[in-house]
Amino acid sequence: MILCITEKPSVAKDIAAILGANTRKEGYYEGGNYKVTWTFGHLCTLKEPGDYEERWKRWSLGMLPMIPARFGIKVINDSGIERQFRVIENLIAEADEVINCGDAGQEGELIQRWVMQKASIKCPVKRLWISSLTDDAIREGFAHLKPESEFNNLYHAGLSRAIGDWLLGMNGTRLYSLKYSSPGNVLSIGRVQTPTLALIVQRHFEIQNFKPEDYWELKTLYRGATFNATAGRFHSPDEATATLDEIRQSPLVINDIQEKKGREAPPRLFDLTSLQVECNKKWGWTADETLRLIQSLYEKKVTTYPRVDTTYLSEDIYPKVPGILRNMTPYAALTESLLTSKLPKSKKVFDNSKVTDHHAIIPTGQSPAVLIGNERQLYHLIALRFIAAFYPDCRFLSTTVSATVGKHGFKATGKVIEDAGWRKLYDDTPAEESKDDTSDDRILPEFKVGESGPHEPALQQKTTQPPKYYTEGTLLRAMESAGKTVDDETLREAMKENGIGRPSTRAAIIETLFKRRYIYRNRKSIMASQAGIELIETINEELLKSAKLTGLWENKLRRIERGEYSATEFINELKTLINQIVISVLSDNTRSKIQIEVESKGKNKGGDSEPAKSKGGDKPRKPRTPSVRKFEQIECPLCGQGNLIKGNTAFGCSRYREGCTLRLNFSEYPETLTPAKLKKLLVTNKKK
Repeated sequence: MILCITEKPSVAKDIAAILGANTRKEGYYEGGNYKVTWTFGHLCTLKEPGDYEERWKRWSLGMLPMIPARFGIKVINDSGIERQFRVIENLIAEADEVINCGDAGQEGELIQRWVMQKASIKCPVKRLWISSLTDDAIREGFAHLKPESEFNNLYHAGLSRAIGDWLLGMNGTRLYSLKYSSPGNVLSIGRVQTPTLALIVQRHFEIQNFKPEDYWELKTLYRGATFNATAGRFHSPDEATATLDEIRQSPLVINDIQEKKGREAPPRLFDLTSLQVECNKKWGWTADETLRLIQSLYEKKVTTYPRVDTTYLSEDIYPKVPGILRNMTPYAALTESLLTSKLPKSKKVFDNSKVTDHHAIIPTGQSPAVLIGNERQLYHLIALRFIAAFYPDCRFLSTTVSATVGKHGFKATGKVIEDAGWRKLYDDTPAEESKDDTSDDRILPEFKVGESGPHEPALQQKTTQPPKYYTEGTLLRAMESAGKTVDDETLREAMKENGIGRPSTRAAIIETLFKRRYIYRNRKSIMASQAGIELIETINEELLKSAKLTGLWENKLRRIERGEYSATEFINELKTLINQIVISVLSDNTRSKIQIEVESKGKNKGGDSEPAKSKGGDKPRKPRTPSVRKFEQIECPLCGQGNLIKGNTAFGCSRYREGCTLRLNFSEYPETLTPAKLKKLLVTNKKK
């Protein structure tokens, strides 16, 4: 029996129909040699801290950092999930072969692998890897099944991401909640979430601290054309006025005319982020809303796999493009001219080196009649972008006219569209373009070098503007480029590997920040709440909130996917980082609050430390001497919860088993010190 495991019931139904497994059972389909079941998303997750060690169930600074010796997974505690997992587990036990039909991406690979591992799979596994859910694509995929081993690096990258998020999330959240939050209030820390929030908070302060400045621009009108002073802005009103008075006395002289033919290529095909950005700009849709809609289009078979970060197609798609265009019958009037001759094969569209697991989002050629509401709008956006990719460039003639008025230079620019090319597809092209206030695309009158005449100069007073609040669209761009503003498409492509998060997860990260009330919406703008501002101000570790550093981690995860970096090395780096952060936060922020208590009789203030055991067995060691006992009345100056104890080579903390790393070497704190002298020395060093 061959078992196919999909990620969703709807996909299972489609695959079952193609394989002839038409009998519906409880949790699966069967027919012939096939059974087809599904996971409906995550059935398994990494274990909670308390699943590894009983003592980690309690939130305590002394327990940090929590670093399991080996990470494990468990079935999510939900009756429906547990029931479906048992179905899959039983089917796997009966199977001679399993075909992993999960979503063809990193997250899909992780979901399926965890389920198969938890079910103790023993039989061979193959992988169905497809970019669309059309019947033809599914049949082709089954005809070219791949060995599971081809996707091991993808799984290792997904596992590394999950473990990294666990390490930073679990430890960081407990660390900052226990240190800085009021009882019962959780300060949520995350590998991607916190740097994203830091970007928003940084923008808040940039706007808050912005000091507007007035400036003046000098322009003059000559024969109906606006000429701008080439000197740029004036920051002094007196200087601006003096220049204005000066040029009023002189004619404007045309001294150079440059005409240059230009071409504008069609816009790039959509990846997920650019699609979310465009939908936010056009219709104000949230990133999450766009993701849900494009996922629906994919499942309705009208567009290809959506969770992609490339704007290119692989070269093997080229022969299929005419068929796709031909099947897009609602757009026949736009595709007709393309199908009369051979389609262009541009490197700006087809480039294998820019495509990894999947290509850009394009229509499949299936009828969009099944779509409703906003799905239709989204499909139309994707369809036009796809068709435009094969239209000719927009050709124009740009003109730059240079002039002088006395000793001051001026310039006027204009653009004439000679052939609209792909722009014919867009009725709202002018509105889509963003132009700065020095551009002028109007048709200029015909000038001649050497001509001169009167003109009408004027000053325009303006004020510098603060940066704009992020919208979801601009925030997605900032996440994609690790906080840097990037408009150039080529540079944007190059920086994607250093972005914060992945296209498939960024929407969820933004939604998480909304749900935790660290940010809120004000119309289209995203604002940092007071809670969000205070959280970022509380975090004194740049490592936790650095967009640049998180981008470097993301780069390593992508390299793990390609087999260029070790997953083990990545996890070990994060473990070291967590240790450093815990030690740094506890030491830097606890010592200022330390109060070394007066020695007193009574029980150990630590309260919960276990008696030390000998190496030879379970018998407790002999009771400590009174002097050692007195040392234990001194509170640990690192974790603030344990007490000092005297070891063979150094003083340490009674909570060393819980992870406190305090060590006061005898070279600096001699073992001959009495408790009173040690207390005095600690107080003296603290004051320094």
